[in-house]
Amino acid sequence: MSTDQQLARPTVDALWARAEPLLAEIAAGAAQREAERVMPFDEVRALARAGLLAWRVPAAYGGAGATVRDVTRFIIALAAADANVAQAMRPGFGFVEGLVLAGEGDRELWYDRLLRGDMFGGAFGEIGGAQGEVRATLTRHGDHYLANGHKFYSTGALFSDWITVNASDADGHVRSFTIPADREGVRLVDDWDAMGQRLTASGSTYLEDVVVHADELRDWHPPDNERSLVIPFQQLVLAAVEVGIARNALDDAVRYAREKARPIAHSESLRSVDEPYVQHAVGEIAARVYVAEAGVLRGADAIDDAYAAGAGHDAQVRAAIDVAQCQFIATEAALRCAELLFDVGGASTALRRNNFDRHWRNARTVANHNPRAYKAGAVGRFLLTGAEPPNSGFF
Repeated sequence: MSTDQQLARPTVDALWARAEPLLAEIAAGAAQREAERVMPFDEVRALARAGLLAWRVPAAYGGAGATVRDVTRFIIALAAADANVAQAMRPGFGFVEGLVLAGEGDRELWYDRLLRGDMFGGAFGEIGGAQGEVRATLTRHGDHYLANGHKFYSTGALFSDWITVNASDADGHVRSFTIPADREGVRLVDDWDAMGQRLTASGSTYLEDVVVHADELRDWHPPDNERSLVIPFQQLVLAAVEVGIARNALDDAVRYAREKARPIAHSESLRSVDEPYVQHAVGEIAARVYVAEAGVLRGADAIDDAYAAGAGHDAQVRAAIDVAQCQFIATEAALRCAELLFDVGGASTALRRNNFDRHWRNARTVANHNPRAYKAGAVGRFLLTGAEPPNSGFF
């Protein structure tokens, strides 16, 4: 790293200083963007250009060298501002975590791109086919490869400079590669039509004879049957998004009770803020947010502890279990808080102009990524029998 890079290297505090005005601006327009389906291109780009995808870039490469706890705190705050934006950036955060765990390779090149503000998306999931089947293909063609296929759940791809894709090679092995989002043969389609998280750019990626160079392959997978801390980290991001949704519901509940709500006709209170059942609803939302956030930060600590322990197998299992527990609680909290919001006012809380239903729709959509019953089952099985959680992309 050059002297100039050292002088310019951001600290965690400096990243927060950059983040705070952007978070406020993003929050101010989030409900209207969601109601009108205005994609947050400018918001995502502003965050990336401010280096807020690069918290975890090590100090040796010019980054802040932030902990998992540091970046998790930011993701919660971002999701509280706009859950769509937070989830759209999830593949980018995961990409950085993969770099942190990778061997030397070309990490410096990718770190430089992150620090200059490039945005990273992903295109992995497919619809149809057998469970976990990857039908997109990667075929050798001279000194390079050609990729073909259709990906869905391409979170953040529309906002990105780079997308990471997986495909099956001629031997049936799944390979990953990162390519420019505007490469010839890549077609990104905004066809994501879920009831929630509508602005995450999670639609289709079509690959039509896309050239993939050998140095764009990212085969940084751990040895067979070994775990990777990238997986619990990615699950932790989902939990952090749920906490942010719950926190946003709390903010709306407090604001609405203070500024808009009227006591019900038979109430003995003159103001909604003095109404006991409104106070109870807000207090319960606050308590659930408090516990869920504490749990997610404890899950972040478990991943940090696993890194400190050399990312050994037992530490990775413990991290996977801890993240599964916090993810269960975060999901439950977000769904319940989104419902309780409607108890702070009468029929007016259901008016479309308030768009309060977005919290439940968003929480429910994030929850569908990974059913929480499996999380609880895996934790119970581990505690009762010692059986490790599945070694898959979901734990």
